[in-house]
Amino acid sequence: MYRTHTCGELRITNVNQTVTLAGWVQRTRKMGGMTFVDLRDRYGITQLVFNEEVDAELCEQANRLGREYVIQVTGTVNERFSKNANLPTGDIEIIVSALKVLNTSLTPPFTIEDNTDGGDDIRMKYRYLDLRRTAVRKNLELRHKMTIEVRKYLDEQGFIEVETPVLVGSTPEGARDFVVPSRMNPGQFYALPQSPQTLKQLLMVSGFDRYFQIAKCFRDEDLRADRQPEFTQIDCEMSFVEQDDVINLFEGMAKYLFKTIRGVELTEPFQRMPWSEAMKYYGSDKPDLRFGMKFVELMDIMKGHGFSVFDNAAYIGGICAEGAAHYTRKQIDALTEFVKKPQIGAKGLVYARVEADGHVKSSVDKFYPQEVLQQMKEAFGAKEGDLILILSGDDAMKTRKQLCELRLEMGNQLGLRDKNKFALLWVVDFPMFEWSDEENRLMAMHHPFTHPKDEDIPLLDTDPAAVRADAYDMVCNGVELGGGSIRIHDSQLQAKMFEILGFTPERAQEQFGFLMNAFKYGAPPHGGLAYGLDRWVSIFAGLDSIRDCIAFPKNNSGRDVMLDAPSALEPKQLEELKLTVNIEN
Repeated sequence: MYRTHTCGELRITNVNQTVTLAGWVQRTRKMGGMTFVDLRDRYGITQLVFNEEVDAELCEQANRLGREYVIQVTGTVNERFSKNANLPTGDIEIIVSALKVLNTSLTPPFTIEDNTDGGDDIRMKYRYLDLRRTAVRKNLELRHKMTIEVRKYLDEQGFIEVETPVLVGSTPEGARDFVVPSRMNPGQFYALPQSPQTLKQLLMVSGFDRYFQIAKCFRDEDLRADRQPEFTQIDCEMSFVEQDDVINLFEGMAKYLFKTIRGVELTEPFQRMPWSEAMKYYGSDKPDLRFGMKFVELMDIMKGHGFSVFDNAAYIGGICAEGAAHYTRKQIDALTEFVKKPQIGAKGLVYARVEADGHVKSSVDKFYPQEVLQQMKEAFGAKEGDLILILSGDDAMKTRKQLCELRLEMGNQLGLRDKNKFALLWVVDFPMFEWSDEENRLMAMHHPFTHPKDEDIPLLDTDPAAVRADAYDMVCNGVELGGGSIRIHDSQLQAKMFEILGFTPERAQEQFGFLMNAFKYGAPPHGGLAYGLDRWVSIFAGLDSIRDCIAFPKNNSGRDVMLDAPSALEPKQLEELKLTVNIEN
């Protein structure tokens, strides 16, 4: 047995006991005739003491230890003269009587400490070293605890965990699939599931009325802080339910997780906000409600006064940053450059300050008399010391999204996006379809199996773009934690959906015949939801990226720099798969 205790469990009550510990050398310090070694394992850090006067040979052996050496020691627990309040074991130390080096180590490429000197790239390349850091390890421990609590909650609610296949058929809607060639079926391909959507619907047809799975999902899409090529969903489905049933059960799950994981008691029902309202007032279907700055539309006030930028605009709107009138011209110029970034795309920014006497001073003063600027101030409910920021454009939806980015930036600058404050809501009544310029057709906003609002079903024949979906997303602090919908369970309605999406009956049958045929055998009404496990963990851990709560993530280019994947296949493998690779320049 290498150890009888862990580095994090010893306390003052263990003084005078003989113990054995094993772990990694965090650091060594030589002070006169004494050598001190910080020994680290998964459970914490304990200080080891070697005394040259007591055992010179043992002390010399300790002096030869390098960072990340794996060692085993035996010694006596002693009360520390100089206590370390930052460590749970800071009251004690081990007076070592025996030392064994279990393995040596090269000098690591970065320090294995919370405040490491390693950048993202080097830490991803040596992820197995990065995982030794307490800050990273705690994220995975949190993830582990969350999965246990999720399973406990869903089990108590009567759900059964069912594992679904990872090799499935490709679906043409949604994100791009990752595809897998079949050696036994040359020229044909599996796809990795974007989600177990159709499979969980088939489980409902099968009579498994409450299913869940902590499922791996795969999407070949551009990456950002809250996306990875492979991610994990808490995937759930229920039979004989309506939208309120699903929302209430999974709102209960959210409250349960906040209480058990974060110790936060959420007693009030979550706000439900229609998608149209979220876009109108926040320019986002995942609004961050930790702070205000709701959009105010200014078309009636600011149009028609000779300022051509506004006079020719299809939308004029702004936000009021409370107490920010102290912003300098340099700061406002920086905000202007921010909204003009290519990824945001605004052409400029108009500002106005509310001065101490209530007078409004604006960057467009020469076009607007004070009485109009006062009307603008009243529209915002602005007061002394506030800063008004205005954007305009020839596309209302696009300009609202630009204003959303400005609002979030101001929230950051003013310290209003506290990671220990949580604002949760449901966004409901999404559009059923959205227009794709690339495809030149309507696309399903969620997926083609989403049920339309019952009262909107007649519009499928006359005005499909106006149809609302029985869909819902849970949002926390501007992050979509999960979403779902009531599903179509009628084969004729499903066929109608495929028709609107541009599928021929033959193609619909080829792609989804298995599901449409299953609906003919007594499919129950059903609906569900999928939470993003990675996003839940990152919210609870206060992280800026889901990468930090995934053991072995990909970088922003979708590469695993540790495994050097993806990589080319050997010619023999391509031959077995009957594939040729033609890379276009």
